[in-house]
Amino acid sequence: MTYPSTPWQLQGYALQTLNLMDIDRVRPLVPSELEIIPVFPGKTIGGVYLSAYQSGSVLLYNELIVVMGLIYHGGKIGGWVSHIYVDNPDSIAGGREIWGLPKEYAEFKWQQGEHPSVEVRQGDDVLCRCRCTWKLPGLQLALSAPVFSVKDTKLLLFEGQTNSSLHLAGVDLQVPDSSPFAWLNISQPWLGVYIEPLYLKVNAPQIVQERPQSFSYS
Repeated sequence: MTYPSTPWQLQGYALQTLNLMDIDRVRPLVPSELEIIPVFPGKTIGGVYLSAYQSGSVLLYNELIVVMGLIYHGGKIGGWVSHIYVDNPDSIAGGREIWGLPKEYAEFKWQQGEHPSVEVRQGDDVLCRCRCTWKLPGLQLALSAPVFSVKDTKLLLFEGQTNSSLHLAGVDLQVPDSSPFAWLNISQPWLGVYIEPLYLKVNAPQIVQERPQSFSYS
């Protein structure tokens, strides 16, 4: 199986939610040395990111990312990914072997138009459904999104950089009770964004530290 070398240059469109997450709920699935940053008492910030990477990308695939919290470690701040799904085997291999991300296979069905929507499934099981109900005119912004991960016994930090058109949007997110991440209680986002056109650069990870033992995402 082959996959591109870093950085990965990706373009297309995406839906993004921002959610308040219960720190006590997510703490057991974050490495113990990482500090979870509260934005309100007992709450951190996370969300769901759903994207379609199209022509002009190093790989063509769809992606679902669940970020369960905002993390601080060693003077650095970044997100922590608890669940991640794609529909390209090369993306799965690259995600696991380069960034240590727990990528799994899923099927994506997008509907474009005035109200973009997507359904994500694993076999007969629906992972989530997401629909943009309204959106404002876009604002071009350059942003950086650092992310922590673990590969074997190495704590990693990598960065996604984007210069894209962000549209403040109403985003309806439905997560069935049978979904693997339903327990995160993220069906009520407090902010939504539609991103089109999306331009994303995912850089190679840096080793932050060696851990005494490997970490299991599940």
